[in-house]
Amino acid sequence: MASSFKTVELSDSSFESQGLRFLTVKTPNLKGRGDICLYVPQVDNLDDLPIYILLHGVYGSAWIWALKGGAHKTAERLMQNGTIKPAIIAMPSDGLWEDSSAYFSHHQKQFDNWIVNDVIMAIKENIPEAKNSNSTCIGGLSMGGYGALSLGGRFPEKFKAISGHSSITKLEQMQLFTDDPLDEYLKESKTPNIIDILKDNKNSLPPIRFDCGVSDCLFPANKLLHEELLTANIPHIFEEFKGSHEWPYWVKNLEKTLLFFNKNR
Repeated sequence: MASSFKTVELSDSSFESQGLRFLTVKTPNLKGRGDICLYVPQVDNLDDLPIYILLHGVYGSAWIWALKGGAHKTAERLMQNGTIKPAIIAMPSDGLWEDSSAYFSHHQKQFDNWIVNDVIMAIKENIPEAKNSNSTCIGGLSMGGYGALSLGGRFPEKFKAISGHSSITKLEQMQLFTDDPLDEYLKESKTPNIIDILKDNKNSLPPIRFDCGVSDCLFPANKLLHEELLTANIPHIFEEFKGSHEWPYWVKNLEKTLLFFNKNR
């Protein structure tokens, strides 16, 4: 079968370790290359594994969920002890615009279509265990939480479930983490607040959960989103835990996302 991408590079299994694979494809949506780090569990005779996408935050890239957050180790443990069924963990780059793309279209690049179309297609075309996959879930941390909630809300038909950790809920909160001017994001398109996206598609949304540490700078924003969703009668789960905006919190609570995806796959 012909590839959907002009160029494709997949890591060699003889040099891979810990179940991690790396995939790079060239796509018009990014006007160049995009990277995906994958955890592919060892399974026999399965070609329809669900794909669980994890989006990174500001400054991050395709490697960070695995090599700073140990996402593949958490997934492996839960799969091996039977807590969740086998699934592919997909950890794509956001497109690498400046400090962060925020996962929507700007600067003539479609960072949203890269995630919701290219990433899924690239995995299905190049990873045999996902060849016939028909189930995708999306989650993320910080800006990646913003991406998961916004993309899941804008493209609800693509996803079985949405999960966010310590999520940015309004674009202006990006300025807590980067000095990229907000108007640079908005020259070609406008992205509403998360509540507006979810309200616009309230009758077609997949199951939603999100959490935040009570010491996180984004906790008030996440609490407000929870209250706004209640007012709008949009079903969701919101959880508060100890912790702040840091990797130990995300490492600990990723399990909540994987359990949620497993339940709704």
